Amino acid sequence: MKSRGPDFGPKAPRSLRVGGVVPFTATDYPGQIAAVVFVQGCPWRCAYCHNPHLQPRTRNGSLEWQAVLNLLTRRVGLLDAVVFSGGEPTGDPALGQAMRDVRALGFKVGLHTAGTHPRRLREVLPLVDWVGLDVKAAFGDYTSVTRVPSSGKHALASLEAVQASGVQYECRTTLHPELLPESEILSLAQTLSAMNVTNYALQVFRSQGCDDDGLNAVSMAGYPDRELIGRIAALFPAFTLRSE
Repeated sequence: MKSRGPDFGPKAPRSLRVGGVVPFTATDYPGQIAAVVFVQGCPWRCAYCHNPHLQPRTRNGSLEWQAVLNLLTRRVGLLDAVVFSGGEPTGDPALGQAMRDVRALGFKVGLHTAGTHPRRLREVLPLVDWVGLDVKAAFGDYTSVTRVPSSGKHALASLEAVQASGVQYECRTTLHPELLPESEILSLAQTLSAMNVTNYALQVFRSQGCDDDGLNAVSMAGYPDRELIGRIAALFPAFTLRSE
C-alpha cells in the first residue's frame, strides 16, 4: 500500500487582503454612514486611477482582516454599513466570507467595483445591498482606458449581472478630456439609458492620487460642457455630477 504522505489537515481559510480602512464616511454609500475597506489588487491600469498603490497585491495585505473586524465590532451602533472598495474587491477570493463577517455584525454591505471579475461578482451579489459600478467608456472602447484587452466584455457582463440581481446600484463614469471626449460621453450615456440604467453619476477627474503627469497637466477648464451635462441629466431619473 502506498503511503499518502503526511496529513497537514485542512488549509487555513483565505483572508481578505486589506490595503487600508476609512472608519467613517458619509459619501461612499448613499444615505448611509459607513466605513470603507480598501482591498488590494486590480488587473486594470486606468491612467486616472487615484489609488494606484492598491493595484498590486502583497502577500498578507497591509492590515489583518481580523484587526479590521475588531475595529468594525467597536463601531456597531455607530455605522450603518461597510463598503468594500479598492483596488478591485471582486478580485479577492476571500471577499464573500468577508462580506458574511460584516453582515453577521449587523451592517449593510456596499460594493465599489469596476466589474473586472463578473463571475465572482455574481457569487457575492446576494450578500450586497448596494453597488457603485464604474463604467469607464463605451464597452467596445475599454482598452483605451484600462490598457487591458477585452476588459469591456467583463464590465458589460458585470452590469448585466447587477441588473439581474435586483440589487440597488449606481453607474458612474470618470471624465477626462484625453480619455473621454465629450461626444463619447453623450454616446455612452445614451447606451446606458437604453439599457435601463436609472441612476448615473459623472465624476470629473481630480489629480489627487493620480501619478500620471500627462493627465494631471491637461486643463479641465470648460470640460465637460454644461449644455452636454443637461442633455445627459435628462436621460436618467437620478443623475449626479461630481466635480469636487
